[in-house]
Amino acid sequence: MQSEFIRLVKAELFMLRKRPGTWVILGLWAVETLVFGYIFPYVAYQNGSGEFYEGLDVMLPVNMVAAVGEGMPFFGGALALILGVLTVGGEFGWGTWKTVLTQGPSRTAVFAAKMTALMLAMLPFVLVGYGLGAVASSTVAIVEDATMTWPGVRTMVEAVLSGWLVLAVWAATGALLATWTRGTSLAIGLGIIWGLALEGLISAFASSISWLDWLVDLLLRSNGYSLIQAVSGEVENIGGNNGPGSFSGPYVSGTQATIVLLLYLAVFLGGSLILMRKRDVA
Repeated sequence: MQSEFIRLVKAELFMLRKRPGTWVILGLWAVETLVFGYIFPYVAYQNGSGEFYEGLDVMLPVNMVAAVGEGMPFFGGALALILGVLTVGGEFGWGTWKTVLTQGPSRTAVFAAKMTALMLAMLPFVLVGYGLGAVASSTVAIVEDATMTWPGVRTMVEAVLSGWLVLAVWAATGALLATWTRGTSLAIGLGIIWGLALEGLISAFASSISWLDWLVDLLLRSNGYSLIQAVSGEVENIGGNNGPGSFSGPYVSGTQATIVLLLYLAVFLGGSLILMRKRDVA
């Protein structure tokens, strides 16, 4: 007989699967992976010049981890944050928290099940990204008659786990903001401003203001990019020298990035649970 918690997790996974927003976000992630990881770089390669010209090697199967993974801390993170906000904040907007919490299970059990389902949902996002990367990179190799060498099994396992951690932290960020603001609009706005604007500006100014280095080492953006770099072995500026997804450091070690991201995940999920337990959901 299944435990109550497992049934709650299955129910939350069912809701995530049935919500159109989940599939829209997954579709956007798939499009962004192909467009920014392969289509635009390939067009630039065919032109032989341009701002984003990086050569053919970055699009071959051997570099698939870098090509797909470099989009996770930025594009993937933004989409994961939105999904986290919608998963929690939508319940406030629809008034369904009150209904669910009067059915018997405790707030802790209900919210923990929702967060477990949200974290599990990040794995298909990672697998879809690398699945599309495998198809796109092999297509480029065939068209260009290039050597088709694939990353090792260990590298791919590390890439999937690292990608999951990066997306999970951003999804937990969205869940915390939604729980704090009891809604979706403000939570998404705050998350996008912080993740896509303020962190990028702080990282950019760190090269000129030395005392910002310690702060940058703790940011989600720098630790996410550092973890992807540690797994992929990429040594160039991630995302190129320009564009919204570019990142040129400073980087931290893969071990530090993993620890910092795990701490963020625990704090954000724990903070969301505390807010849910202590406050009125109305």
